[in-house]
Amino acid sequence: MWINGVKQEHVPALDRSFQYGDGCFTTIQTQFGELRHWELHVERMQACLNTLGIATPQWRNIKYQLMDIALDDPIAGVKLLISRGSGGRGYASPHNAHSLIMSNHFSYPQHYPQWQTDGIKLGISRIKLGHNPLLAGHKHNNRLEQVLVKNDLDAQQVDDGLVLDINEHIVETSSANIFWRKGSTLYTPILDKAGVAGIIRRLIIQDAEPLGFKALLGRFDLVDLHDADEVFVSNALLGVAPVVQVGERRYPIGELTLKLQKRV
Repeated sequence: MWINGVKQEHVPALDRSFQYGDGCFTTIQTQFGELRHWELHVERMQACLNTLGIATPQWRNIKYQLMDIALDDPIAGVKLLISRGSGGRGYASPHNAHSLIMSNHFSYPQHYPQWQTDGIKLGISRIKLGHNPLLAGHKHNNRLEQVLVKNDLDAQQVDDGLVLDINEHIVETSSANIFWRKGSTLYTPILDKAGVAGIIRRLIIQDAEPLGFKALLGRFDLVDLHDADEVFVSNALLGVAPVVQVGERRYPIGELTLKLQKRV
């Protein structure tokens, strides 16, 4: 782990990310040490920092730090986490906080290539996401709901799982955004009350029209998935992977999924 560009093994006990989840993070795919979609990661993280009222970091310096630590593998990843830093009494933020920039590198998950080729089987999480419009869409550091979701899915022994909100609307999976196609319409949940708006999700929505499809964002129930022609998930590290099963219902690997795998 590196903190502000220096390799270390410990985080300060009074760090506000450790204490309260006060910060944000992103996971970036690397290819031969190069950062993929860097500008989109910066834009998303800056939006979260603005919401939290955390000072803008020196993005150029952070980019060089990440490139210095990135593995030279054909494909791997780095994680970037920004904390407000230490200080303040209770929840109150300090006026002169110095942000901590934490990063680390990691090898590409061994199961991802198989997911991309053969598809993913999704369970359905029994944990429902609450509504938090202020922070919805942001990848902030308080991920307790996702921890509970992942524990539930591990107990079900499934690859991943579809996650609903407290109104039974589809939101995402435990670690990815969800899409499905019916005819020429591509559906994905709106994320104004819960969920994380991934950068690959953004690219897919943008690419829909050039590929001849209409992207429709809305509030959808499980029944809306039943007659889908294809289903797939996306995140910055995985890219796009087909979903071949949700619960007991099976789906084919579709043409749009294969096209998007090559584009994003």
